[in-house]
Order: sequence, then C-alpha cells, then structure tokens
Amino acid sequence: MRKLTFAMNMSLDGYIAAPGDDLGWGVPSDELFQWWSDRVDATGLALYGRKLWETMSSHWPTADKQPGATPPAIEYAGRWRDMPKVVFSSKTSTVDWNTRLVTGDAVTEITRLKADDGGPMDIGGATLAAAAMRAGLIDEYVIVAHPVLVGGGTPFFTALDNWVNLSLVETRTFPEGIMLTRYETRR
Repeated sequence: MRKLTFAMNMSLDGYIAAPGDDLGWGVPSDELFQWWSDRVDATGLALYGRKLWETMSSHWPTADKQPGATPPAIEYAGRWRDMPKVVFSSKTSTVDWNTRLVTGDAVTEITRLKADDGGPMDIGGATLAAAAMRAGLIDEYVIVAHPVLVGGGTPFFTALDNWVNLSLVETRTFPEGIMLTRYETRR
C-alpha cells in the first residue's frame, strides 16, 4: 500500500494561505527550497486540489525558462513537470505536464490509488487534503511552520469527526526560524 503524505507550508497560526490566497509569507530559503525540490523528486505521485493546481501550473511549467531563473528553480521546475500528478476538480477541464484529471469522488479515487503499487504519494490543497483527512487516508503530516501570524485564510487542518493520534518522527530547523515537523498517523 502506498503512503499518503500531506505536506505544506503553514503560518504559525495554522494557515496555508493568508486571506485572498496570499502565499507571499512562505518564501523559502535556499535550504528549504532544496528540501522541497528533493521531496518532489522522491514523490511517486502528487495529488492536487484545483486551487493549488492552478497556482503550481501557472508558474512551474515554464519557471526554468524565465530570465534570471536560479539553478534550484530550474531543477525544481524539471522535477515538477516530470512528476506524475493527479488533479481533482469538477471545474477544471484540461491538465498538462504529466497530469491526469479526476472529476469524480476524490475519496474513492485516493483509496484506489493508495492500494496500487508505486512510490509514495503527496497530497496538497486544503479542500482535497481535508476530504482525505476526514476519511482517515493520510499516513503522514509534514508541517513546515513559518514564523508569521497571518490572522486568517485557508487552514492547514479541517474539522474532524474523530481524533487522529500522531507520532512525531522528525523535526528540523531551517534558516529564518522555519521549523519542519513530521508526524505519522498511529493506526
């Protein structure tokens, strides 16, 4: 069975995006950017909700061709394009860059994908991750907490019907006071 991980940047007050979907507070250091790039390289399949897909696909497919593109951005862009992806959306009609579109029930499809052979899967996007959380499908949570309070926006965690017990398996500090914590779901 494939492992499903929910990994995203988060403000210290628990948001993955500030009001207005502002992500400007989450600019990574070179070290953190390299960590994210290595994570993409190790991901067997990425699952995206519509809004995160729109954000990622509006930038990364051509980021390596932009004037002033840094070597890490060039590396990340190539890894992102090559990584197999699934987008869950009833509003999106086309996808590209090694991506498949799913318009049906996300929980059913994620359950099927977890049962398949293959490398680990990452899930991103608040609404999609919330559905997987409520269904008990997430095996690991990776929180990259930035030392900023944004006061509202899109929360990392959703309301749950039942507790989810976790075990801390890793902590790591990055420049500028950014703290990574990784938890596995205890089943």
